[in-house]
Amino acid sequence: MAAEKAEKAGKATAAKPWAMNATIIEACSCPMFCQCYFSTAPASHSMAGMEGHEETYCKFNNAFRVNRGTYNGVSLAGAKFWVAGDLGASFGDGEADWAVLTFDPSVTPAQREGIGMILGKVYPVKWTNFSMGADAPVMWEHKPGSDVAHATLDGGKAAEVELKSSVNKNAAGPVVIKNLKYFGAPRNDGFVLMPNTVEAYHLGDKAYEFKGTNGFMITLDITSRDVPKEAAN
Repeated sequence: MAAEKAEKAGKATAAKPWAMNATIIEACSCPMFCQCYFSTAPASHSMAGMEGHEETYCKFNNAFRVNRGTYNGVSLAGAKFWVAGDLGASFGDGEADWAVLTFDPSVTPAQREGIGMILGKVYPVKWTNFSMGADAPVMWEHKPGSDVAHATLDGGKAAEVELKSSVNKNAAGPVVIKNLKYFGAPRNDGFVLMPNTVEAYHLGDKAYEFKGTNGFMITLDITSRDVPKEAAN
């Protein structure tokens, strides 16, 4: 009897509506603008010391700040976390290469549970290798209207993204791509184009660093109402 009650309580908890609205400072190794939003294959890159040979990859750093949201009644607002990785040579089959999710130490266990689940809906791919990084401070900085955005993981020792708008404009204000879907998120306020001055991941044997490649800011919005009921939990 107790087991049945526990099972019913668990199902009721999981069935609670959830939502997340978050802004990302994002950069990757593709040229500006990242072709992964128009294709299932990232840009190709010449291999150092191997003339005529190329590798295809999209090595990225995504620094998140949650603006608002809830999961199982817990507020997600203010949570900061970092996703670094590589989409690999092709993700048309729904599979990508690797990713590491790292939380700021201030993110609570309940928030982590919700963010982890929701990220699976935002990035609906199967990772060949997905891991959790050791907690590290996430610095996330962008002043409204500014042409510069900056984020670091562990003070830049683990990762860093700096964006600076150098895009030609017809008038004052940001250059924004509208009506383009961001992976599994059904709503966003547009891709604010800001090429990177640096995007780097310094940890492990897959460390990388790029300068002058793709970068943008985007605010996405997703809720449990946006996904099929059987996939919402």
